[in-house]
Amino acid sequence: MKSMIFAAAAAGMAVSFAATPAPADTADKRIALSNNYAGNSWRQAMLRSWETVTSQAVADGVVAAADAFTTAENQVTEQAAQIQNLILQGYDAIVLNAASPEGLNGAVREACGVGITVVSFDGVVSEPCAWRIAVDFVQMGKDEVLYLAERLPEGGNLLEIRGLAGVFVDDAISSGIHEGVAENPQFQIVGSVHGDWAQDVAQKAVAGILPSLPEVHAVVTQGGDGYGAAQAFKAAGRPTPVIIMGNRHDELTWWKEQKDATGYETMSVSIAPGVSTLAFWVAQQILDGAEVPKDLVVPFLRIDQDTLEEGLADTEPGGVANVLYSLDDAQTVIATAQ
Repeated sequence: MKSMIFAAAAAGMAVSFAATPAPADTADKRIALSNNYAGNSWRQAMLRSWETVTSQAVADGVVAAADAFTTAENQVTEQAAQIQNLILQGYDAIVLNAASPEGLNGAVREACGVGITVVSFDGVVSEPCAWRIAVDFVQMGKDEVLYLAERLPEGGNLLEIRGLAGVFVDDAISSGIHEGVAENPQFQIVGSVHGDWAQDVAQKAVAGILPSLPEVHAVVTQGGDGYGAAQAFKAAGRPTPVIIMGNRHDELTWWKEQKDATGYETMSVSIAPGVSTLAFWVAQQILDGAEVPKDLVVPFLRIDQDTLEEGLADTEPGGVANVLYSLDDAQTVIATAQ
């Protein structure tokens, strides 16, 4: 998953606007997005991706509406209330980025019970009546350590920057990182902080823990935190370690500057925020009567040293390297999973 994955991403963006309108069977259907958090660049890119693709689908008469709703706080109770409100508003499907894999199951069951299709993505739910679209976040975390094992064969001290506490994605990526370290005992995690997938939060958290740490050889991350970590090391006057990046424009820009100046090497990996558009098309296909497996897996998006320039050029300032999915893409993912 190197340049090939990124090439696929670029192709996905190119074809997203050329999707063939779906049969008119869903022309009167209304789909809602329930999102638990919007406080970082990935979530903002996810919402923009949703708007770009779904507004065209509505204009084309594929569906009647595709409205997005985001809770003010990342809290299960608030999102559960939001889902219950969407049920009362009569939506035919709810696409869900969940605050908890189990905490929303009651609200999801309630939606399913009145015939509403529920498709979860990124932050998926465990309720059997719902569909799930995710990457293998555990493997994503493990791949960071496997990359470091190649770059730093003698090992060293790692600082782990985690995501948003209590969210399934944070736990899964961290689990993969720790699994990778267990298989590569030449590495030791000497510190761990939560960066909330946001560079400003990560910078403050890293700055706070650095005085208590020995030399740090590499930083394992979850996305949105790499640039903040780099700034914290610079402010502390400490050598810049190998920092795993998360496909954000500021991270890729900083990496490119260091690569040009010193030959700095790292890698970058994240789930494409456009996965929300895949979830939209999967919901539309279910409403249209397609047989869709309950669990769908999409690859994570990885950028390496030799694809950095291409990746940066295709990423908008303030955004995240992305893939926008088309109806054809969704049908391919569904067919592959069957």
